[in-house]
Amino acid sequence: MIAYIIRRVLYAIPILIGVNILTFLLFFVVNSPDEMAYMFLGDKNTKQEQVEDWKKERGYHFPLFYNSEVEGVKKLTDTIFYTKSVRLFVFDFGRSDSGRDIGFDIRQRMWPSLAITVPQFIIGLLITITLALLIAFFRATYIDYWAVVICVALMSISSLFYIIGGQFIMGKILRVVPISGFESGIFGIKFLILPIAIGVLGGLGSGTRWYRTIFLEEINKDYVRTARAKGISEQMVLFHHVLRNALIPILTGVVVVLPALFIGSLITE
Repeated sequence: MIAYIIRRVLYAIPILIGVNILTFLLFFVVNSPDEMAYMFLGDKNTKQEQVEDWKKERGYHFPLFYNSEVEGVKKLTDTIFYTKSVRLFVFDFGRSDSGRDIGFDIRQRMWPSLAITVPQFIIGLLITITLALLIAFFRATYIDYWAVVICVALMSISSLFYIIGGQFIMGKILRVVPISGFESGIFGIKFLILPIAIGVLGGLGSGTRWYRTIFLEEINKDYVRTARAKGISEQMVLFHHVLRNALIPILTGVVVVLPALFIGSLITE
């Protein structure tokens, strides 16, 4: 498992580099800095001097990849690619075209998002894996059939319906939690209960079906049949063999979801 995690982390390095270069090409090659300046200043009555001043204020006056007008290392550092793209790897996000500190905005806004997404992710993961194991235990029975039907029904409902319904029932009728708002510190927990519960419920159907599929695939493998033939109980087979070997695809899916925790959900928040 440790070797698998290390291999996945190493795989992420060329992927991040490729995404970084592709994003840079889309921003600065498809639309040149001159075109960006004209769009920002307006196409009409815009002089070239104004365009050059706008580019210098934002660091867009450098060449894209290679600066032949300077000496030494500056040939690579005094470029748009280095100042706007490479610095992202050390979490230096610079400033937006309007002058806002992007890193400061991220640091200020990420904590409310993480306060919702991290508990929602952990609780949802534990619940869906537990339910999927339970459904796999009763596979090919009416419990399995109706569980799949309920999961499909949960997947078919819009997340907006869960949000509005949760606010109306829990906040307006029962008055258990506030409908909206946020507060830092320990007193902010009351504002997190409803969005976390809605997030867990909204992902219950898809998560349970996905993990059920993984467990059923593992159950039909030869090593599981061998374990049953040796007299090992079904509970031991599920938790000791199936769950442990199914952690690799589960871990792969979890790693994919992790970046989304920082992005948050605009509608939920």
